[in-house]
Amino acid sequence: MKNNLWAELEARGFVNQVSNTNGLMAALDSGKIAAYLGSDPTADSLHVGHLVPVMMMRWLQKFGHKPLMLVGGATGRIGDPSGRDTGRPMMTEEILAKNIAGLKKSYSKFINFGDSKSDSIMVDNYDWMKKYSHMDFLRDFGTDFTVPRMLSMESVKKRLETGMTFLEFNYMTFQAVDFLTLYKEHNCILQTCGADQWGNAIMGVELIRKKLGKEAFVLSTPLITDSAGNKIGKSAGNAVWVNEDKTSPYEYYQYFRNIPDDLVEKFLKIFTEIPLEEIAKLSKLKDAELNEAKKILAFSATEIAHGTAAAKEAADSATALFNGGDAVNAPSADYKFTGENPNVVDFTISVGLFPSKSEARRMIEQGGLSINDEKISDANYTVAIKPADFVMLKKGKKTYLKVIIK
Repeated sequence: MKNNLWAELEARGFVNQVSNTNGLMAALDSGKIAAYLGSDPTADSLHVGHLVPVMMMRWLQKFGHKPLMLVGGATGRIGDPSGRDTGRPMMTEEILAKNIAGLKKSYSKFINFGDSKSDSIMVDNYDWMKKYSHMDFLRDFGTDFTVPRMLSMESVKKRLETGMTFLEFNYMTFQAVDFLTLYKEHNCILQTCGADQWGNAIMGVELIRKKLGKEAFVLSTPLITDSAGNKIGKSAGNAVWVNEDKTSPYEYYQYFRNIPDDLVEKFLKIFTEIPLEEIAKLSKLKDAELNEAKKILAFSATEIAHGTAAAKEAADSATALFNGGDAVNAPSADYKFTGENPNVVDFTISVGLFPSKSEARRMIEQGGLSINDEKISDANYTVAIKPADFVMLKKGKKTYLKVIIK
């Protein structure tokens, strides 16, 4: 008979790949475990693309297990090559500190921190990695990793074609030492991760086996993609951020409200805690009725990330705007008036309505932009603005942005 937690995770679509399913099931049946999930501080907030393993950790905690949330102060100084064609830019100490604080804020929206057995703790791998000199690290771990094994990883193969550096090549050894350290210090037997981190995580399992003769496990989750099939992430320009100073609760709500019809059931299972029986009923809705399921999804996902009050305000604002209400509660952006009326493409790009000029031109030429209820179809259009006023932008049918002219 399946473990109740495992049955929930499988039914909700969290399980992508497991290093040893039977072994992990036995561990879950034998008592409460500690599991960890890590994220490098490459930005000062998590985004929706990060949330699949985060929500899985939330379920682990709901079932009494202890989540360890790791911020990669050390690995963030190297840069993870997984899923990339180029190396990551180096960050200053100030930016790293700012990003780490932002990740802690993001994690706290989904995970309970405290002193009880199932409460989470935050760990930073820089706390232990900074103790190693280069010689110490090579002496302690250099013989535990073979070059052929490291070269077999997909994350390495892809970067070798575009010039992987020795710095990046070391990334997986750092992550493996993280798992070993958490195993020894917190009896952490499970690492959870996105599908693109599978190779790095497996190296940790192998290191624990070599050093301690013990078995640990990896559980990866599927990646979430946008409507074009692209992985959601900031480098792709399609990130929906968790922290409200980067993506407002209204915009967060609208992201889930406007997902394609074929993703409704999947997103209900992953991004909400609505019972599976109710999700099954919502997923059977068709056509116009399916919009009600999207509203429930958007409200529930926003409520988890931002609280009930923010979710209600976002839902009310969306309803008011859709029904032709005023723009008081619409998301807003500032634009500094320079004395000249800007070109519509430059204007919409500068306030973040579109991710690129090509996308802005395409939407405008297809009639997907309105300014103060006037449809704009000329990419050479000049926007008339004046200080102490505002301009109401509408992208497509449902995305509004109030631009305040400074």
